[in-house]
Amino acid sequence: MCVNSATPLYDWPSQLKRVPFISINKLHESTRATQNQKNMMRKCRSSLMEFPILIHTLCLLFFAQSLLSEDNNFVRQPAGQLIITPHHGSHSDPQQVHISLVGKEKMRVSWITEEKHAESVVEYGTEAGKYSAKSTGEHTSYRYFLYNSGKIHNVVIGPLKPGTTYFYRCGGSGQEFSLNTPPPNFPIEFVVVGDLGQTEWTASTLKHVESREYDVALLPGDLSYADSQQPLWDSFGRLVEPYASKRPWMVTEGNHEIEIFPIIYPQPFQPYNARWPMPFQQSASTSNLYYSFQLVATHVIMLASYTDFHSQSQQYTWLQSDLANIDRVKTPWVIVVLHAPWYNTNEAHQGEGESMRQSMEGLLYKARVDLVFAGHVHAYERFTRIYDNKIDSCGPMYVTIGDGGNREGLALMFKNPPSPLSLYREPSFGHGRLRILNETHAHWSWHRNNDTDAVVADEVWIETLSSSKACWNQQDAPNEEL
Repeated sequence: MCVNSATPLYDWPSQLKRVPFISINKLHESTRATQNQKNMMRKCRSSLMEFPILIHTLCLLFFAQSLLSEDNNFVRQPAGQLIITPHHGSHSDPQQVHISLVGKEKMRVSWITEEKHAESVVEYGTEAGKYSAKSTGEHTSYRYFLYNSGKIHNVVIGPLKPGTTYFYRCGGSGQEFSLNTPPPNFPIEFVVVGDLGQTEWTASTLKHVESREYDVALLPGDLSYADSQQPLWDSFGRLVEPYASKRPWMVTEGNHEIEIFPIIYPQPFQPYNARWPMPFQQSASTSNLYYSFQLVATHVIMLASYTDFHSQSQQYTWLQSDLANIDRVKTPWVIVVLHAPWYNTNEAHQGEGESMRQSMEGLLYKARVDLVFAGHVHAYERFTRIYDNKIDSCGPMYVTIGDGGNREGLALMFKNPPSPLSLYREPSFGHGRLRILNETHAHWSWHRNNDTDAVVADEVWIETLSSSKACWNQQDAPNEEL
């Protein structure tokens, strides 16, 4: 059972993820080894501000170890080396291009140029090299200590036809990109990747994701792991550009996006909000940190774990209204994405989502939300349908998927004995796919990164709660106590 967290909302140093490493050859010395490595990693973190990339990379090289899985046939890998992706173009060439959904039949194209006078314009069309339409947008920039961002461009294009490939060019120069719009009807497939980062494992995950078609990517926070080292935001944008420029990436923030510095930069999420604007206005939200969007009879809600969520907060009031406006006849599927998991049997980050759960779980249960995806814990775990810490056939199915490829390694330690709430758990890097076949059924699968291949390690068929007469007729939770 989860417990209350004593961690302050913005106490980001205490929320840095400490992942225990275990030597295969010296399991009996694991306690002492883990403490020594924690001390060394603390020393590394204290030096990051002075030598951001060099020291960080050295820490990963010297203190990562091979890890053994419960499956004797699979060796669980340590965190991969940090990948720094440079920009090889000119100052005016667009870089870090990514797209996101904006309302019905529109998309936002975001990119950065080092040239401050570059235009915020996108030309696009359905034939390569031929642009029949043109849209102009806006731009912004920000400063963080000695770092000055490039010119951040945001242009909304459309209306676009569903299920269509468009070719586009940003700023009137540079390479041509192409994007695929989501289909007008089922089936539709979401890729879910949490705690992505920019390591060798990140690159492996992205390669596996791209090996199969999908329509939209959902990212439950912790994107670049810049942690105030702003050049890492640029490197991350360049790393994901080949993927995020093709299909819409819908993101929410994690603790590594907070990036506050007392007195000088007291407002959190400045780089995140500037670089990854989401369509919050279209869902009547007042914050880029939480919003919702509609796609093929599916309503997706992106919540914020690191801003106010109590019953008098703006986020709570917005969520209450957003859920109330869903027509489950026209929209049979409802999905929620957030960062800190409400249910978690891993030793890492125990109870950190408990306050939010206590505040908002009732709203999700009453609205018969189908699935809740979270990140934060660097492992994969799938739960049964739950409400208030008990099995409940009318509650959401909870999935933790914070295993995209982060630089901090895997969260290896799960509580024993296993909870009856938890149906599958494994600390490996990977990604998930939710394929919604029709108005009633969907298929969920988790794909483990195993060397050069993505192996389906867990899968389950899901029936939407909107089709359950019993759930809509019963008013009292829960059905079964543990």
